[in-house]
Amino acid sequence: MRIILLSLFFFSTFIARTQSNETLTSLDKLVNEWHLSAAKANFQEYFNATTNDFIFLGTAPGERWNKAEFQSFCKPYFDKGKAWDFKPSKRLWNFTANGTIAYFDEDLDTWMESCRGSGICVLENGEWKIAYYNLTVLIENEKIKEFIKLRKE
Repeated sequence: MRIILLSLFFFSTFIARTQSNETLTSLDKLVNEWHLSAAKANFQEYFNATTNDFIFLGTAPGERWNKAEFQSFCKPYFDKGKAWDFKPSKRLWNFTANGTIAYFDEDLDTWMESCRGSGICVLENGEWKIAYYNLTVLIENEKIKEFIKLRKE
């Protein structure tokens, strides 16, 4: 009986890890393809990956857009066939206890040099969607005073 119980325990642990790995793979694919859609200037694909109440925070102080506002901002860039090309190099995931909300941070190589993105994905009708994304330019603490002076110019 112990062998059966131990076998069930190890088997269930393996199943849980496999489901978790499948979820991580699915989420990584979603965010990677979202970035790629911008690089290919595929407006429809880019915004299909997001929820209806999607929020995007850009790097400039006034850049906080809901989905409709961000679509209006992005449309001219996508229409020209050239949006932006962010290449993630590292992404870490966390989940809420019920597993229906995933949040992440990622390092990005961009035209602005190194940046960081953080986001929230939600499970809607069995499909993961990006609900929130925050793009941040990185600056070392010892350079912050120079940066503050530049911002005041």
